[in-house]
Amino acid sequence: MFKDFFQKKPKKYATLTPNAVMEKSKREIPEGLTDKCKKCNAVLFNKELEKNLKVCVSCGHHFAINARERVQFTLDEGRLLEYDSDMISENPLEFTGYTEKLQRESKKSGLSEAVITGEGSIGGVPVIIAVMSYDFFTGSMASVVGEKITRAIEIATHKKYPLIIFSTASGARMQESILSLMQMAKTSAA
Repeated sequence: MFKDFFQKKPKKYATLTPNAVMEKSKREIPEGLTDKCKKCNAVLFNKELEKNLKVCVSCGHHFAINARERVQFTLDEGRLLEYDSDMISENPLEFTGYTEKLQRESKKSGLSEAVITGEGSIGGVPVIIAVMSYDFFTGSMASVVGEKITRAIEIATHKKYPLIIFSTASGARMQESILSLMQMAKTSAA
């Protein structure tokens, strides 16, 4: 009888391993609700992060923002009358795989090209903006990018509105070779 006391008895409850507990807790937190600061590792609620313009409240680290977010944060009520949204790059030099890369970049970023241009206001003052997007081919200059920026500059000059350009570019897009390099001179001349 005393010997029976020390025998293993079937468990009436389930135990979870530490990994199972972590997996269970991961499943209980909905996706996209929080983000982790890369500098201080603070876990931040995305809504609070957006209210603070994507700056960590714990350490002041600035999170990267995309072009659409920059428009939202900059213009009154985030309103933009977008110019040339239907302009898309082609493959003028028939660079192998470029057409497919353009399609992937567009799907990934939600943009048709690496710049958004348009008209809005800041504090009630009308402005023309060009917001480059690192999310589309690292914001590289291409024929369409240069054309959209040049047109925005020309409209700002004609309307006598302030022009604001947010540049997040990584240089000329190699798939368009000299055509993309020429856009740098074109935008500078405008």
